[in-house]
Amino acid sequence: MTEHLEISTDGHLGRIRLNRPQAINALSLDMITGIAAVLSDWRSDPAIGAVLVEGAGEKGFCAGGDVRAVREAVLAGRAEEADHYFATEYRMNALIAGYPKPLIALTHGAVMGGGIGIAGHCQFRLTQPGARFAMPESAIGFFADVGVNAILARAPLNRALLFLLSGVSVGPSDALALGLADCVVSTEWLGALRRDLTVVAGARRPQDAIEWLVRTQGLDMDAAPFCTQADLLPVEEWDSPAAFLAAVRLVPQLADIAALLATRSPGALAATFYAQMEARRLKDTARVLDLDLRLARLMVRRGDFAEGVRAVLVDKDQSPRWAPAHLAELDPDPIRAVIEAVPAKDDAPA
Repeated sequence: MTEHLEISTDGHLGRIRLNRPQAINALSLDMITGIAAVLSDWRSDPAIGAVLVEGAGEKGFCAGGDVRAVREAVLAGRAEEADHYFATEYRMNALIAGYPKPLIALTHGAVMGGGIGIAGHCQFRLTQPGARFAMPESAIGFFADVGVNAILARAPLNRALLFLLSGVSVGPSDALALGLADCVVSTEWLGALRRDLTVVAGARRPQDAIEWLVRTQGLDMDAAPFCTQADLLPVEEWDSPAAFLAAVRLVPQLADIAALLATRSPGALAATFYAQMEARRLKDTARVLDLDLRLARLMVRRGDFAEGVRAVLVDKDQSPRWAPAHLAELDPDPIRAVIEAVPAKDDAPA
């Protein structure tokens, strides 16, 4: 097991703690493999009634995947290593989404990218005041992956698209409104929560007991400011990312987000837009993750990915040079062809 995971049991409660705090628990391939392995072992272990997932360090639960390592592999001509990384991660996401025992994510601080891919698919998604949720992939020339489009497909389209395309971070109240979290718990209650989970994991029906804990201990939250702004957009289905961005520019209260969208990778905007629209047709997390893998293989080989990671995470000059530079110059057909190759559930062969 990797040094960046702490695996333990407390009575009937299995515990997974991401332990790479110097990188805000960014997911290495070893961490992803380790999480999948222990979850696979515990799913048939009668001694484990529920599983709790947390992150070490004050900065956050998980800041995403280790995209710098992925970029290095691509630049070295080993793009197949990037393919393997994402295939392994998405299998882990699928395992979490379909897990037969209660999986509880307890998040704090930064919950971004691959962190949402873990916590967002858990059956019980608890977070804390001060947490910040984001899918910032459009800033690095990638796309909103890890099955998040399946989660956001249940949110109003204006909220989903504005969150996914802009990459802005939102607080707990907006995470609740977007469907990325179920409950916000007080930091003062964390010790008691962990003790309670240890007890209820041994109950005859741990799921019911955990539902009661969540229902009775969740904090009342204020209005969701991001979603309130997103709701200023018209309720309609846009036929292209350009049409959505034009709608955003027409809302004066969204001027800052419109300016931010203008700095994002055109290819990433298109990939995320069409992936979200397709997820609403697929209505199935496993098929959305299949879509993600097909699209990841394409996107890491585009120059925008290496350039975006360079600008944001390597050189940190925050000045990526996208190719093409503007959405109007992008040919979306290669992206759409990959996305539309995934059959809907009703269209899949018997």
